[in-house]
Amino acid sequence: MPHSTPTEIVQAQLDAYNAQDLDRFCTFYAPDAVIGDLNGAVTQNGLAEIRARYEKAWAQFPQNRAVALSRIVVGSTVVDHERVTRAPGGEEFEVAAIYTIRDGRIARVDFAR
Repeated sequence: MPHSTPTEIVQAQLDAYNAQDLDRFCTFYAPDAVIGDLNGAVTQNGLAEIRARYEKAWAQFPQNRAVALSRIVVGSTVVDHERVTRAPGGEEFEVAAIYTIRDGRIARVDFAR
């Protein structure tokens, strides 16, 4: 994988997210990666569930995009403050996405909303 720093990994997966390139997006995640709600339940466990989550979301919102408003990097943790827009002129919301990088891939994402 040409992306080696936590910042590069998170930015490259955000770029793939915005392109809705599911195959490329999934390459940035560890096979056993999890997504959860900050201080809450794990909502997706493993790459197959992560793939299904985004496949469904992008089918429902084909113009969905996210932009990092700010980014903090501490060691192998990247915290993005992101604005997500479902469609031009559509629903918009902000999240804090806390990415944990392990062995060059995203091992966990916790979302605060």
